[in-house]
Amino acid sequence: MAYAHRHRRLVRSGNVTAMMAVAGFVGAGAGLGAVILIKSIDYITEALAGLDKFVPFPQLLPLVVIPLALMTSWWLTKTFAPEAAGHGVPQILAAITVAGGSIRWIVGPLKVIASAITIGAGGTAGREGPIAQIGAGLGSFVGRRLRLSEGDLISLVAAGAGAGIAATFNAPIAGMFFAMEVILGSFSVRHLHTVVVATVAGAVVSHSILGKGLTFVVSPHSLGHPTELLAYAGLGVLTVAGGLVLLWSLDFWEEKPNLLIGWRRPLLVSFAVAIPVAIFPEIAGTGQAFISRILNGQVNMAWWLLVILAVVKPIATGATFGARGSGGIFMPSLFIGATLGSGFAHVLGSIWGVSTLQPEAFALVGMAAAFTAVARAPLTAILIVFEVTGDYGLVLPLMVAVAIAMLLAPRLYPESAYTKPLTRMGIRVTRGGEIDLLDSVQVGEVMTTKNMVAGQGLTLAELQGILDRGRHHGVPVVDDDGHLVGVVTVTDILRAGGPSDQVTVGEAMTPKPVTVTPETPVSEALERMAALGVGRIPVVDSEDPRHLVGMFRREDAVNAYHRARGAAVRQAAEREHLRLRTRVGAHFFDFIIPAGSMAVGRQVKEIPWPEGCLAVSVVREGEVLVAQGSTVLQAGDRVTCFGDDRMRERLLQRLRPEEPDAEPSEGGPTSEPE
Repeated sequence: MAYAHRHRRLVRSGNVTAMMAVAGFVGAGAGLGAVILIKSIDYITEALAGLDKFVPFPQLLPLVVIPLALMTSWWLTKTFAPEAAGHGVPQILAAITVAGGSIRWIVGPLKVIASAITIGAGGTAGREGPIAQIGAGLGSFVGRRLRLSEGDLISLVAAGAGAGIAATFNAPIAGMFFAMEVILGSFSVRHLHTVVVATVAGAVVSHSILGKGLTFVVSPHSLGHPTELLAYAGLGVLTVAGGLVLLWSLDFWEEKPNLLIGWRRPLLVSFAVAIPVAIFPEIAGTGQAFISRILNGQVNMAWWLLVILAVVKPIATGATFGARGSGGIFMPSLFIGATLGSGFAHVLGSIWGVSTLQPEAFALVGMAAAFTAVARAPLTAILIVFEVTGDYGLVLPLMVAVAIAMLLAPRLYPESAYTKPLTRMGIRVTRGGEIDLLDSVQVGEVMTTKNMVAGQGLTLAELQGILDRGRHHGVPVVDDDGHLVGVVTVTDILRAGGPSDQVTVGEAMTPKPVTVTPETPVSEALERMAALGVGRIPVVDSEDPRHLVGMFRREDAVNAYHRARGAAVRQAAEREHLRLRTRVGAHFFDFIIPAGSMAVGRQVKEIPWPEGCLAVSVVREGEVLVAQGSTVLQAGDRVTCFGDDRMRERLLQRLRPEEPDAEPSEGGPTSEPE
């Protein structure tokens, strides 16, 4: 204990050597986690492959195995950690943006189990996203145990994610660029040494256990004639189309099945995975083996069949996540690029009459371009292809195709596969450099220390009077010992049915609020407030997270700006609009109230909303109304709410009309917060 305490003090004091030692530990742990997941997937895959000899029609086995696997993954994540579902990287970005890098310890182990079941059974997903989330979770756990500052904690989270990528591909440089380009969104020197040490450690551990070797062993390639660059440019355009199919599929399968409540969603959607896998077994699992065959010229397929695989794979991948499976999108992106690249080379060779066009080289370039179109990470895409193949002879074709993909994809689809889920949850990722001016000011320098607080036993009627007199929108809630237990706002009062002598603050408050410490830079606090859509955030002691020491408000940000600029600035700020703190797993969703629903003719405050669910707006005959407590709902109203999947399911059940053939007609989650 004494050693741990001494090391904690060294790290927190800014000792670079101590921080690098911690990064090495996190990287090694991420590498071990990668090995465990890879071995688990292989074990499940081999075990299920052995069932072929015991069933009369083995080609139909996916129709049974995949639904069972996705149902199991859905139950595990729904029960223990909803953020363990999905493809990993968006959950890491959400944790950094909203929670300062805090990730629950259970996410890592659960991600291993859910991903191994999903991918091992044939679910069409990659293993890289889960491994990145496992490493990020370990970095968060270690950083929180050491009580590091938020900046250092975020460094460890990114380092763990990069180490996971480095371990799975045996590619430390690509892992480093993944952490900086995708996770952090900047190449700040502040994080660089931590990320470098962790990625090297992760690759070393993976290398020592799994053995030396490239992910894809290929023959060397080179650019033949300079005119071939035109062909590679055309491939860049084609892979953008393939990437857009994957992005569309992820959106479609996330939003459209929302009418399916509970277990019906994973069960029914899973057949959109199982049927294509039964017909095209090449797309099962990660698809890495089939990619390797393409790169080695061992696939003798017609070009049109390769194109079909390039379309079916992303559709099944989107359905895998729509059924609440766990996996990643890295390898599916490479699969799309490899199949399109090989097919494109075959077609172009016959039309152009150039026999020297190598389908394997086009497959390599297509892999990088497709990942760029999906993830918007061009540097990572180029380096990952270099490191996983060991082939550096296609530098110019790679740069041309990736540049075209990066030019076209954002114009056709503004969001990447990693940021679109965040937008759906109402989270806006603020990249480095947008508020860097305030990095030099800490929250403790400008926070409000004289705070109005509310006890848990106070009634909402009494609280409303206090808020009105003090002209406050919300206050922190403390227990009898003065420990922070929640935050209560006007929004919470409205959600509870308005000021009442029967409801207490403890019943209506938002528990376990997101907090900052006095040492948190103002820029990070503002990023978190912007992502949550709030105008204030509690400040707690860095040693005791239950001890409230102040509140950081938007007004304090003005004082911070004065300090940073050394000049007089004025900032006009409005009161906080109706917003709810964004949690990982929560999002906006909407539905149409049918005739016969118990909500027809009732005020919003009279509806038995699930706890934590907030009605945001009502669209009636083209007019948008704010969902106030006195708003009367009518049949045909489109109501937009905010909550997680459990709240949505309970709400739809409560609003179901008496007629069995008329249910609430739900739309998909909105893409932008109000």
